[in-house]
Amino acid sequence: MPFIEELIAKSERLGVEVTVGLGGAVIVDAGVKARGSYEAGRLVTLACMGGLGEASISTRSFNGHILPAITVETSHPVESLLASQFAGWRIKTEDYFAMGSGPARALSLDPKELYDEIGYRDQSEKAVLVLESSKPPTTQALKYIAEKCKVNLKNLYVVVAKTSSIVGSVQISGRIVETGLHRLKTLGLNPKSVVHGVGCAPIAPLHPDDLKAMGRTNDVITYAGEVFFTVDMEEDEKLIDLVKKAPSSCSKDYGQPFYEVFKAADYDFYKVDPGFFAPAVITVNNLRRGTTYSAGEFNWSVLRQSLQYTRFKPWT
Repeated sequence: MPFIEELIAKSERLGVEVTVGLGGAVIVDAGVKARGSYEAGRLVTLACMGGLGEASISTRSFNGHILPAITVETSHPVESLLASQFAGWRIKTEDYFAMGSGPARALSLDPKELYDEIGYRDQSEKAVLVLESSKPPTTQALKYIAEKCKVNLKNLYVVVAKTSSIVGSVQISGRIVETGLHRLKTLGLNPKSVVHGVGCAPIAPLHPDDLKAMGRTNDVITYAGEVFFTVDMEEDEKLIDLVKKAPSSCSKDYGQPFYEVFKAADYDFYKVDPGFFAPAVITVNNLRRGTTYSAGEFNWSVLRQSLQYTRFKPWT
């Protein structure tokens, strides 16, 4: 809530627009019609993590090319990343669809099997949800979200931004650590063995087309995202096997921009190799053994193609 309150209090400076919908539900347009800002994107990233992480924005040199970048860290990885930031809630009504993330997910328990696996439950009179969509939530969608979270509409706060907005681009890159943890979990790592996580990814330059913008926001993680985890595990051999399999370069779809991969898959996410959705480089330190293992590679060639990045040589 403190991050939502800051967005509301500084709405004009941060480039967001606040409206009140059905029953007093608060809607923060951070990137549908609103222009947004990098700082708004940072605050939305922190809200997505349920307040259990930190995020900072700077610039980094990628193969000698400067791009904005976000660094995210958490010492509460299960709660902040899996129980909150993971975009696992499909908001679907007759007149609206969006993917939802943020702490309200832990009230709706969606997907329930994940919350059962990590053994997490939450209680709150207020609900904060972040939607990736090119449209603000409808009255029917707001009612559905409030009912699922078991809160009054006046205590519902929804932030919405489309992929092709600056806030959309920032908050998706801000999922770099969550993406790495989700990949390791899928391969068999017990997420509760993870003690700390930190990661950095470029923030994708904007594209007016939502589909191509989605391709870019995936590519900055797949081809240039880096994560570092500290884990507490007895078996080093199992950890070595997991790290070797985790980076995006292990995917059969690796090697071309996501937009091209998606198009070849008939724009069906389920036809894309899940291993593609992983950081470029994954490093894991086992504090019980004192060992550190790393795998993956940075790929500027594909990223440059995705971002349509042209660098001119200086006049001589």
